[in-house]
Amino acid sequence: MIDSLLLSAARLCTFQGQRALTNASGFFFARGERLFIVTSRHVLVDEASGHFPERIEIELHIDPANMAESIGFSIPLYAAGRSLWRQGTDTAGEIDVAVIEIERAALPTTTVYRAFTAAHLPGADDLVEVGSSLLVVGFPLGFHDTLHHLPVVRQAVLASSFGLRFKGEGYFLTDARTHRGTSGAPVVMRLPQAGAAPGDLPWWLLGVHSARLDVGTRDLELDEALGLNCAWYADILLVLTGD
Repeated sequence: MIDSLLLSAARLCTFQGQRALTNASGFFFARGERLFIVTSRHVLVDEASGHFPERIEIELHIDPANMAESIGFSIPLYAAGRSLWRQGTDTAGEIDVAVIEIERAALPTTTVYRAFTAAHLPGADDLVEVGSSLLVVGFPLGFHDTLHHLPVVRQAVLASSFGLRFKGEGYFLTDARTHRGTSGAPVVMRLPQAGAAPGDLPWWLLGVHSARLDVGTRDLELDEALGLNCAWYADILLVLTGD
């Protein structure tokens, strides 16, 4: 029996032609009949590092009775010279979240996955306390269960006030050990009441993991890394997946 949460995330690889570039994390988000893969914006394009992939590939389970069966599903990032993904901005600037729509009809009919929806986003009256236990579901350094093609889960703690934009930016902080490849992973919290769970995913989708944070003035010999990360608020997905 597999936790439904593990089926919500997908290993994501970027390519330029047939040349593999990077590994990252992503997850499924459904809006009505439409299906999207969510990841960090810098996974799809990063001008500062010269990262310009042409397509991504996600790993899909294709046999409900055998999780060892999977395929790579390729998604182009451009058509007629224009980007196919959507990315967000707010009053503070760019948001490091991007979504790209998946053509459902192109998926194998036996594909096994779970998708978050708008019902998994906490409401304005839902209490998420600082210090709450969170999970980050992804593929750190590309590491995962290579037999069953499933992600791993890291423990995290909410390290800033949820709902209060840290430094005025559209993200909150988590305290967790993370690595490259975790970019684009969902940051989730167990629902206080399992009976209120939408479908079989009893989790609140709080954010999208983006990057580790550090202090520029830190003494590399005397001071340890902060161990803090930024996670962009997941409600941006309502904007990015709207018509």
